[in-house]
Amino acid sequence: MGKVSKDKRDAYYRLAKEQGWRARSAFKLLQLDEEFDLFSNVTRVVDLCAAPGSWSQVLSRVLIKGEKFGRAAWQDREAKLRQQMLNLFLTEEQSTPSEGGLVNAGDPVSESASAQEPQPRRDVKIVSIDLQPMSPLQGIITLRADITHPATVPLLLKALDPDYDPKTMSQQAAQPVDLVISDGAPDVTGLHDLDIYVQSQLLFAALNLALCVLKPGGKFVAKIFRGRNVDLLYAQMKIFFEKVVVAKPRSSRASSVEAFIVCVNFRPPPGFKASLEDPLGVGHKLSRLADERRSQFPIIASSSMQDPATGRWDSAPVSASSPSPEGAVEVEAFDEQVEENERRGNRWVAPFLACGDLSAFDSDASYRLPEDHVSLDPVQPPTAPPYKRAIELRKAAGGAHGKTVKA
Repeated sequence: MGKVSKDKRDAYYRLAKEQGWRARSAFKLLQLDEEFDLFSNVTRVVDLCAAPGSWSQVLSRVLIKGEKFGRAAWQDREAKLRQQMLNLFLTEEQSTPSEGGLVNAGDPVSESASAQEPQPRRDVKIVSIDLQPMSPLQGIITLRADITHPATVPLLLKALDPDYDPKTMSQQAAQPVDLVISDGAPDVTGLHDLDIYVQSQLLFAALNLALCVLKPGGKFVAKIFRGRNVDLLYAQMKIFFEKVVVAKPRSSRASSVEAFIVCVNFRPPPGFKASLEDPLGVGHKLSRLADERRSQFPIIASSSMQDPATGRWDSAPVSASSPSPEGAVEVEAFDEQVEENERRGNRWVAPFLACGDLSAFDSDASYRLPEDHVSLDPVQPPTAPPYKRAIELRKAAGGAHGKTVKA
Protein backbone atom coordinates (compact mmCIF):
# COMPACT_ATOMS: atom_id res chain seq x y z
CA MET A 1 0.00 0.00 0.00
CA GLY A 2 1.44 3.34 -1.06
CA LYS A 3 1.91 6.33 1.19
CA VAL A 4 -0.80 8.36 -0.53
CA SER A 5 -3.54 5.76 -0.05
CA LYS A 6 -2.35 5.14 3.52
CA ASP A 7 -2.53 8.84 4.29
CA LYS A 8 -6.06 9.05 2.95
CA ARG A 9 -7.18 6.06 4.98
CA ASP A 10 -5.85 6.88 8.45
CA ALA A 11 -5.81 10.35 9.97
CA TYR A 12 -3.77 9.22 13.00
CA TYR A 13 -1.09 7.84 10.69
CA ARG A 14 -0.66 11.30 9.15
CA LEU A 15 -0.94 13.04 12.51
CA ALA A 16 1.81 10.87 14.02
CA LYS A 17 4.24 11.90 11.26
CA GLU A 18 3.27 15.56 11.57
CA GLN A 19 3.86 15.57 15.34
CA GLY A 20 7.06 13.52 15.18
CA TRP A 21 5.83 10.22 16.66
CA ARG A 22 7.35 6.95 15.52
CA ALA A 23 3.96 5.23 15.20
CA ARG A 24 0.26 6.06 15.51
CA SER A 25 0.10 3.90 18.66
CA ALA A 26 1.54 6.85 20.61
CA PHE A 27 -1.95 8.36 20.62
CA LYS A 28 -3.33 5.24 22.31
CA LEU A 29 -1.04 5.68 25.31
CA LEU A 30 -1.72 9.42 25.45
CA GLN A 31 -5.47 8.84 25.46
CA LEU A 32 -5.13 6.18 28.14
CA ASP A 33 -3.10 8.58 30.27
CA GLU A 34 -5.72 11.28 29.75
CA GLU A 35 -8.39 8.95 31.12
CA PHE A 36 -6.49 7.19 33.95
CA ASP A 37 -3.65 9.65 34.74
CA LEU A 38 -1.07 6.90 34.30
CA PHE A 39 1.98 9.16 34.59
CA SER A 40 1.02 10.74 37.91
CA ASN A 41 3.91 10.39 40.42
CA VAL A 42 5.73 8.02 38.05
CA THR A 43 9.50 8.08 37.57
CA ARG A 44 10.44 4.42 36.99
CA VAL A 45 8.84 2.61 34.04
CA VAL A 46 9.34 -0.63 32.09
CA ASP A 47 8.10 -0.76 28.49
CA LEU A 48 7.64 -4.32 27.19
CA CYS A 49 7.45 -5.19 23.48
CA ALA A 50 8.58 -1.63 22.84
CA ALA A 51 9.64 -1.64 19.15
CA PRO A 52 9.46 0.58 17.16
CA GLY A 53 9.45 2.76 20.28
CA SER A 54 6.37 4.99 20.08
CA TRP A 55 5.34 4.31 23.70
CA SER A 56 8.93 4.76 24.87
CA GLN A 57 8.98 8.01 22.93
CA VAL A 58 5.90 9.18 24.84
CA LEU A 59 7.61 8.29 28.13
CA SER A 60 10.75 10.13 27.10
CA ARG A 61 8.92 13.32 26.12
CA VAL A 62 6.58 13.32 29.13
CA LEU A 63 8.87 12.16 31.96
CA ILE A 64 12.34 13.21 30.81
CA LYS A 65 11.61 16.33 28.75
CA GLY A 66 8.56 17.37 30.76
CA GLU A 67 6.26 17.98 27.80
CA LYS A 68 2.49 17.92 28.17
CA PHE A 69 -0.15 16.45 25.89
CA GLY A 70 -3.89 15.98 25.89
CA ARG A 71 -5.85 17.55 28.73
CA ALA A 72 -2.72 18.89 30.45
CA ALA A 73 -1.66 20.70 27.27
CA TRP A 74 -5.17 22.10 26.86
CA GLN A 75 -5.09 23.44 30.41
CA ASP A 76 -1.75 25.11 29.67
CA ARG A 77 -3.22 26.75 26.59
CA GLU A 78 -6.11 27.99 28.70
CA ALA A 79 -3.63 29.39 31.23
CA LYS A 80 -1.79 31.17 28.43
CA LEU A 81 -5.05 32.67 27.19
CA ARG A 82 -5.92 33.86 30.70
CA GLN A 83 -2.48 35.40 30.98
CA GLN A 84 -3.02 37.35 27.77
CA MET A 85 -6.39 38.56 29.03
CA LEU A 86 -4.89 39.59 32.38
CA ASN A 87 -2.17 41.58 30.63
CA LEU A 88 -4.88 43.71 29.08
CA PHE A 89 -6.48 44.64 32.40
CA LEU A 90 -3.61 44.60 34.88
CA THR A 91 -2.48 47.97 36.09
CA GLU A 92 0.99 49.24 35.40
CA GLU A 93 1.93 48.72 39.06
CA GLN A 94 0.91 45.03 39.02
CA SER A 95 2.80 44.32 35.81
CA THR A 96 5.99 46.08 36.93
CA PRO A 97 8.65 43.78 38.48
CA SER A 98 9.35 44.27 42.16
CA GLU A 99 12.67 45.42 43.59
CA GLY A 100 15.59 43.31 42.50
CA GLY A 101 14.10 42.67 39.07
CA LEU A 102 11.89 39.75 40.21
CA VAL A 103 8.17 39.33 39.62
CA ASN A 104 6.04 38.90 42.74
CA ALA A 105 5.57 35.24 43.66
CA GLY A 106 1.83 35.67 44.01
CA ASP A 107 1.48 37.39 40.64
CA PRO A 108 -0.97 35.38 38.47
CA VAL A 109 1.15 36.21 35.42
CA SER A 110 4.24 34.54 36.91
CA GLU A 111 2.24 31.51 38.08
CA SER A 112 0.66 30.90 34.66
CA ALA A 113 4.00 31.41 32.91
CA SER A 114 5.71 28.85 35.13
CA ALA A 115 2.92 26.35 34.48
CA GLN A 116 3.61 26.49 30.73
CA GLU A 117 7.30 25.67 30.97
CA PRO A 118 8.37 22.01 30.57
CA GLN A 119 8.87 20.39 33.94
CA PRO A 120 11.22 17.37 33.65
CA ARG A 121 11.04 14.86 36.48
CA ARG A 122 14.03 13.88 38.55
CA ASP A 123 15.59 10.42 38.86
CA VAL A 124 13.70 9.02 35.86
CA LYS A 125 14.51 5.44 34.85
CA ILE A 126 12.92 3.92 31.73
CA VAL A 127 13.79 0.46 30.41
CA SER A 128 12.45 -0.82 27.07
CA ILE A 129 12.51 -4.50 26.06
CA ASP A 130 11.81 -6.12 22.70
CA LEU A 131 13.02 -8.99 20.56
CA GLN A 132 13.36 -6.64 17.59
CA PRO A 133 16.12 -4.00 17.50
CA MET A 134 14.97 -0.48 18.30
CA SER A 135 16.58 2.85 17.45
CA PRO A 136 17.85 4.64 20.57
CA LEU A 137 15.85 7.31 22.39
CA GLN A 138 17.01 9.98 24.80
CA GLY A 139 17.23 8.63 28.34
CA ILE A 140 15.87 5.17 27.45
CA ILE A 141 17.73 1.96 28.33
CA THR A 142 17.00 -0.58 25.59
CA LEU A 143 17.28 -4.35 26.02
CA ARG A 144 16.91 -6.86 23.22
CA ALA A 145 15.47 -9.88 25.01
CA ASP A 146 12.54 -12.30 25.15
CA ILE A 147 10.01 -11.44 27.85
CA THR A 148 8.89 -15.08 28.00
CA HIS A 149 12.36 -16.36 28.97
CA PRO A 150 13.43 -16.52 32.66
CA ALA A 151 16.90 -15.18 31.77
CA THR A 152 15.32 -11.81 30.95
CA VAL A 153 14.57 -11.08 34.61
CA PRO A 154 18.25 -10.69 35.71
CA LEU A 155 18.91 -8.48 32.67
CA LEU A 156 15.99 -6.25 33.58
CA LEU A 157 16.95 -6.09 37.27
CA LYS A 158 20.52 -5.19 36.28
CA ALA A 159 19.24 -2.39 34.04
CA LEU A 160 17.03 -1.04 36.82
CA ASP A 161 19.68 -1.35 39.52
CA PRO A 162 23.39 -1.30 38.46
CA ASP A 163 24.34 -2.79 41.85
CA TYR A 164 22.23 -5.90 41.28
CA ASP A 165 24.23 -9.12 41.61
CA PRO A 166 22.96 -11.98 39.38
CA LYS A 167 24.65 -14.49 41.72
CA THR A 168 21.99 -13.86 44.33
CA MET A 169 19.45 -15.55 42.01
CA SER A 170 16.83 -13.11 43.25
CA GLN A 171 13.96 -12.30 40.90
CA GLN A 172 12.63 -9.38 42.94
CA ALA A 173 13.65 -5.79 42.19
CA ALA A 174 15.45 -3.98 45.00
CA GLN A 175 14.19 -0.71 43.50
CA PRO A 176 10.78 -1.59 42.02
CA VAL A 177 9.08 0.44 39.29
CA ASP A 178 5.90 2.50 39.30
CA LEU A 179 4.48 1.48 35.91
CA VAL A 180 4.77 -1.43 33.47
CA ILE A 181 3.28 -1.06 29.99
CA SER A 182 3.05 -3.50 27.09
CA ASP A 183 1.81 -2.86 23.56
CA GLY A 184 2.92 -6.26 22.28
CA ALA A 185 0.86 -8.41 19.96
CA PRO A 186 1.62 -11.51 17.88
CA ASP A 187 1.64 -11.57 14.10
CA VAL A 188 -2.06 -12.12 13.49
CA THR A 189 -3.11 -15.03 11.30
CA GLY A 190 -6.72 -14.06 10.71
CA LEU A 191 -7.92 -17.02 12.79
CA HIS A 192 -9.41 -15.06 15.67
CA ASP A 193 -9.48 -17.91 18.21
CA LEU A 194 -5.81 -18.64 17.58
CA ASP A 195 -4.82 -14.97 17.66
CA ILE A 196 -6.71 -14.39 20.92
CA TYR A 197 -5.04 -17.41 22.54
CA VAL A 198 -1.51 -16.39 21.50
CA GLN A 199 -2.15 -12.82 22.65
CA SER A 200 -3.38 -14.07 26.04
CA GLN A 201 -0.14 -16.04 26.50
CA LEU A 202 1.88 -12.95 25.62
CA LEU A 203 -0.18 -11.01 28.13
CA PHE A 204 0.55 -13.60 30.84
CA ALA A 205 4.28 -13.34 30.07
CA ALA A 206 4.12 -9.55 30.42
CA LEU A 207 2.19 -9.90 33.67
CA ASN A 208 4.67 -12.39 35.13
CA LEU A 209 7.54 -10.04 34.33
CA ALA A 210 5.61 -7.09 35.77
CA LEU A 211 5.01 -8.98 39.04
CA CYS A 212 8.79 -9.23 39.48
CA VAL A 213 9.46 -5.49 39.25
CA LEU A 214 6.25 -3.65 40.26
CA LYS A 215 6.08 -1.96 43.63
CA PRO A 216 2.93 -2.09 45.79
CA GLY A 217 0.50 0.46 44.41
CA GLY A 218 2.01 0.27 40.92
CA LYS A 219 0.15 0.18 37.60
CA PHE A 220 0.10 -2.26 34.71
CA VAL A 221 -1.21 -1.56 31.19
CA ALA A 222 -1.23 -4.15 28.40
CA LYS A 223 -2.93 -4.86 25.11
CA ILE A 224 -5.52 -7.62 24.96
CA PHE A 225 -7.70 -9.17 22.29
CA ARG A 226 -11.31 -9.39 23.40
CA GLY A 227 -12.75 -12.85 22.90
CA ARG A 228 -15.28 -15.27 24.26
CA ASN A 229 -13.45 -16.22 27.46
CA VAL A 230 -11.73 -12.89 28.12
CA ASP A 231 -13.54 -12.58 31.48
CA LEU A 232 -11.13 -15.19 32.86
CA LEU A 233 -8.22 -12.85 32.13
CA TYR A 234 -9.93 -10.02 33.95
CA ALA A 235 -10.58 -12.19 37.01
CA GLN A 236 -6.94 -13.31 37.12
CA MET A 237 -5.76 -9.71 36.97
CA LYS A 238 -8.15 -8.85 39.81
CA ILE A 239 -6.17 -11.18 42.09
CA PHE A 240 -3.16 -8.87 41.96
CA PHE A 241 -4.68 -5.42 41.41
CA GLU A 242 -7.36 -3.50 43.26
CA LYS A 243 -8.89 -1.99 40.12
CA VAL A 244 -9.06 -3.54 36.65
CA VAL A 245 -10.61 -1.65 33.73
CA VAL A 246 -10.78 -2.43 30.01
CA ALA A 247 -10.30 0.64 27.84
CA LYS A 248 -10.66 1.32 24.14
CA PRO A 249 -8.80 4.47 22.99
CA ARG A 250 -10.41 6.45 20.20
CA SER A 251 -7.25 6.05 18.10
CA SER A 252 -7.77 2.26 18.18
CA ARG A 253 -9.97 1.17 15.30
CA ALA A 254 -13.44 0.07 16.34
CA SER A 255 -13.21 -2.73 13.78
CA SER A 256 -10.26 -4.21 15.70
CA VAL A 257 -10.65 -6.67 18.60
CA GLU A 258 -7.80 -4.99 20.47
CA ALA A 259 -8.32 -3.17 23.73
CA PHE A 260 -6.15 -2.29 26.71
CA ILE A 261 -6.43 -3.63 30.22
CA VAL A 262 -5.54 -1.03 32.84
CA CYS A 263 -4.66 -2.42 36.27
CA VAL A 264 -4.27 0.04 39.15
CA ASN A 265 -2.90 -0.38 42.70
CA PHE A 266 -0.78 -3.52 42.67
CA ARG A 267 -1.39 -5.55 45.83
CA PRO A 268 0.10 -9.07 45.67
CA PRO A 269 -1.45 -11.79 47.84
CA PRO A 270 0.31 -12.46 51.17
CA GLY A 271 3.41 -14.59 50.72
CA PHE A 272 3.39 -14.32 46.93
CA LYS A 273 6.81 -14.43 45.23
CA ALA A 274 6.91 -13.71 41.52
CA SER A 275 9.16 -15.69 39.19
CA LEU A 276 9.13 -16.53 35.49
CA GLU A 277 10.04 -20.10 36.45
CA ASP A 278 6.97 -20.17 38.71
CA PRO A 279 4.32 -18.34 36.65
CA LEU A 280 1.56 -16.65 38.65
CA GLY A 281 2.73 -18.49 41.75
CA VAL A 282 1.95 -22.03 40.53
CA GLY A 283 4.54 -23.15 37.96
CA HIS A 284 5.80 -26.64 38.82
CA LYS A 285 2.86 -27.06 41.23
CA LEU A 286 0.42 -26.94 38.33
CA SER A 287 0.44 -30.72 37.74
CA ARG A 288 -0.12 -31.36 41.46
CA LEU A 289 -3.01 -28.91 41.55
CA ALA A 290 -4.52 -30.61 38.51
CA ASP A 291 -4.25 -34.02 40.22
CA GLU A 292 -5.93 -32.63 43.34
CA ARG A 293 -8.70 -31.24 41.19
CA ARG A 294 -9.27 -34.60 39.48
CA SER A 295 -9.26 -36.40 42.83
CA GLN A 296 -12.26 -34.32 43.87
CA PHE A 297 -14.38 -35.56 40.97
CA PRO A 298 -17.14 -37.97 42.06
CA ILE A 299 -17.07 -41.58 40.90
CA ILE A 300 -19.92 -42.35 38.58
CA ALA A 301 -21.90 -45.52 39.18
CA SER A 302 -20.95 -48.67 37.28
CA SER A 303 -22.39 -49.00 33.81
CA SER A 304 -22.80 -52.04 31.63
CA MET A 305 -22.99 -52.40 27.88
CA GLN A 306 -23.34 -55.45 25.69
CA ASP A 307 -20.83 -55.96 22.92
CA PRO A 308 -22.81 -56.54 19.71
CA ALA A 309 -20.07 -58.72 18.23
CA THR A 310 -19.47 -61.11 21.15
CA GLY A 311 -22.63 -60.66 23.18
CA ARG A 312 -20.64 -60.24 26.39
CA TRP A 313 -21.46 -57.64 29.02
CA ASP A 314 -18.70 -55.37 30.37
CA SER A 315 -19.08 -53.69 33.75
CA ALA A 316 -16.57 -51.39 35.44
CA PRO A 317 -16.65 -48.27 37.59
CA VAL A 318 -16.16 -45.14 35.55
CA SER A 319 -14.73 -41.91 36.93
CA ALA A 320 -14.17 -38.55 35.37
CA SER A 321 -10.43 -38.81 36.07
CA SER A 322 -9.86 -42.25 34.47
CA PRO A 323 -10.31 -43.40 30.89
CA SER A 324 -13.45 -45.31 30.02
CA PRO A 325 -13.16 -49.11 29.89
CA GLU A 326 -13.94 -50.79 26.63
CA GLY A 327 -17.66 -50.85 26.03
CA ALA A 328 -18.50 -48.30 28.79
CA VAL A 329 -19.90 -44.89 28.07
CA GLU A 330 -18.27 -41.99 29.91
CA VAL A 331 -20.40 -38.94 30.54
CA GLU A 332 -18.37 -35.71 30.45
CA ALA A 333 -21.24 -33.28 30.96
CA PHE A 334 -20.92 -33.35 34.76
CA ASP A 335 -17.63 -31.46 34.90
CA GLU A 336 -18.87 -28.92 32.38
CA GLN A 337 -22.00 -28.41 34.45
CA VAL A 338 -19.95 -27.81 37.59
CA GLU A 339 -17.76 -25.29 35.80
CA GLU A 340 -20.83 -23.55 34.44
CA ASN A 341 -22.33 -23.26 37.92
CA GLU A 342 -19.06 -21.92 39.30
CA ARG A 343 -18.87 -19.44 36.48
CA ARG A 344 -22.38 -18.20 37.17
CA GLY A 345 -21.75 -17.79 40.86
CA ASN A 346 -18.26 -16.23 40.72
CA ARG A 347 -18.25 -14.31 37.48
CA TRP A 348 -16.71 -10.84 37.63
CA VAL A 349 -17.13 -8.44 34.72
CA ALA A 350 -14.57 -5.69 34.25
CA PRO A 351 -15.89 -2.22 33.39
CA PHE A 352 -15.34 -1.02 29.83
CA LEU A 353 -14.45 2.59 29.01
CA ALA A 354 -13.94 4.48 25.77
CA CYS A 355 -10.94 6.85 25.99
CA GLY A 356 -10.37 9.98 23.99
CA ASP A 357 -12.17 13.20 23.24
CA LEU A 358 -15.23 12.75 21.03
CA SER A 359 -14.04 15.65 18.92
CA ALA A 360 -10.92 13.67 17.95
CA PHE A 361 -10.49 11.88 14.65
CA ASP A 362 -12.33 8.66 13.92
CA SER A 363 -9.72 5.96 13.36
CA ASP A 364 -12.04 4.02 11.04
CA ALA A 365 -12.97 6.98 8.82
CA SER A 366 -11.32 8.26 5.65
CA TYR A 367 -10.65 11.98 5.46
CA ARG A 368 -10.24 14.07 2.34
CA LEU A 369 -6.77 15.52 1.96
CA PRO A 370 -6.28 19.22 1.21
CA GLU A 371 -4.99 20.15 -2.22
CA ASP A 372 -1.65 21.35 -0.85
CA HIS A 373 -1.06 18.17 1.18
CA VAL A 374 2.49 16.81 1.13
CA SER A 375 3.06 13.18 2.12
CA LEU A 376 5.72 12.89 4.81
CA ASP A 377 8.17 10.05 5.31
CA PRO A 378 7.95 8.01 8.54
CA VAL A 379 9.72 9.53 11.52
CA GLN A 380 11.65 6.30 12.17
CA PRO A 381 11.85 3.73 9.35
CA PRO A 382 11.86 0.06 10.45
CA THR A 383 15.26 -0.91 11.83
CA ALA A 384 15.19 -4.60 10.88
CA PRO A 385 11.80 -5.46 9.35
CA PRO A 386 11.02 -9.17 8.95
CA TYR A 387 10.18 -8.60 5.30
CA LYS A 388 13.61 -7.14 4.50
CA ARG A 389 15.09 -10.55 3.62
CA ALA A 390 12.06 -11.36 1.47
CA ILE A 391 12.51 -8.15 -0.51
CA GLU A 392 16.18 -8.95 -1.10
CA LEU A 393 15.33 -12.44 -2.33
CA ARG A 394 12.63 -11.06 -4.62
CA LYS A 395 15.04 -8.57 -6.14
CA ALA A 396 17.61 -11.30 -6.65
CA ALA A 397 14.98 -13.42 -8.40
CA GLY A 398 14.18 -10.63 -10.83
CA GLY A 399 11.33 -8.82 -9.15
CA ALA A 400 7.73 -9.66 -8.35
CA HIS A 401 7.07 -11.31 -11.70
CA GLY A 402 10.32 -13.21 -12.01
CA LYS A 403 11.87 -10.88 -14.56
CA THR A 404 15.55 -11.27 -15.17
CA VAL A 405 17.83 -8.55 -13.88
CA LYS A 406 19.83 -6.79 -16.59
CA ALA A 407 23.56 -6.71 -16.07
